[in-house]
Amino acid sequence: MRVLLHTGKGGVGKTTMALASAFGAAEHGHRVFVLSTDAAHSIGDALGTSLGSAPRQVGERVTVQELSVLDELDDAWAVLQDWINVFLRGERQEDGEEELVAEELLAFPGLEELIALRAIRKVESGGEHDVCVVDCAPTGATLRLLRFPDVVKFFMENVFDWKRRSMRAIRPVARRVGADRFLPSEEVFDAFERLYEDVADVRQILLDGDRTSARLVVNPARVVVDETRRSFAYLSLYGVATDAVLVNRVLPADAASGYFARWAERERQELGEIERSFPVPRLELPLQRAEPIGPAALTRLARELFGERDPADFFSRSRPIRLRKDARRTVLEIDLPNISADDVDVVTAGRDLVVRVEDAQRLISLPDSVLGRRLEHVQLRGGVLEVTFAP
Repeated sequence: MRVLLHTGKGGVGKTTMALASAFGAAEHGHRVFVLSTDAAHSIGDALGTSLGSAPRQVGERVTVQELSVLDELDDAWAVLQDWINVFLRGERQEDGEEELVAEELLAFPGLEELIALRAIRKVESGGEHDVCVVDCAPTGATLRLLRFPDVVKFFMENVFDWKRRSMRAIRPVARRVGADRFLPSEEVFDAFERLYEDVADVRQILLDGDRTSARLVVNPARVVVDETRRSFAYLSLYGVATDAVLVNRVLPADAASGYFARWAERERQELGEIERSFPVPRLELPLQRAEPIGPAALTRLARELFGERDPADFFSRSRPIRLRKDARRTVLEIDLPNISADDVDVVTAGRDLVVRVEDAQRLISLPDSVLGRRLEHVQLRGGVLEVTFAP
């Protein structure tokens, strides 16, 4: 299944571009599923209809879903919710209050990212769609989504087994004093293991360059361009290739006079900056005369944006993270365009390489061939971070 991640700064038109891509791909014969992972859903607004949290077909070969965290909890977290209800039992709760408190306790930081990752896997495992278009939350939330598998992996590899063994040792004692309800059962730990397996599966999907790519949506405005440049580098850091930049709401030539003449000149400067900043194809869409709402308008938008091209095609291919041999040395390369060397920090931590770029951090599992080798040299050259391991 082809996966297209649409992200960018809030308000640039991500949802409109995601839906246009979906309807355009459907015109080329693909069965498309559009998944909104943004808590502030706007797919229904762009379609001109009200949507619930269940998948709904909105056109020929196009199905959409606005994820609801609480609705997904009923399916994904039943075991954990039952345990919390047992934990709360005996407290003075009104009828139904236990379930409400359990739902609130389960809504921990990162839950939205977790539900989104599992939803992508669910679409793929269903086998009914060729393309999954993900309408991501604004840039910061998208980066948390991509970082979440690393967080879960660290917890499972460094904390989970120790916690489980501890609970097994403590549980008989707790049972004798009537306190065993405060301890998670084996079923709770099994639920976490299933969760980890789901997240690991999605991680493989997101890092598979033959299936997944990101599309950055940008407007020709300085603040938006600056953030998008950083986003391009962050996506590379997390191993997700960007195959195109979608430039939305470009002021048309016939509107670039009078009051808007200065705006048009500023936009021309920013369009030049966009061309210099992103080494991938750029597709431009002019500011529309009316807001494109509904399947018909979005399909026309797709034709204007993509022409005869299939939106599900790869517009460029790259591997943001790669290994190469240099004589007897091994060099890890990471594409980090538009980033200063002062904003990059690299250290090794056990089997992982920790790379920090401004506010983003990635734990990269090192292959056995370089484990134990000294980190000899780190340099940022031509937009590529080169990490050299000694022979």
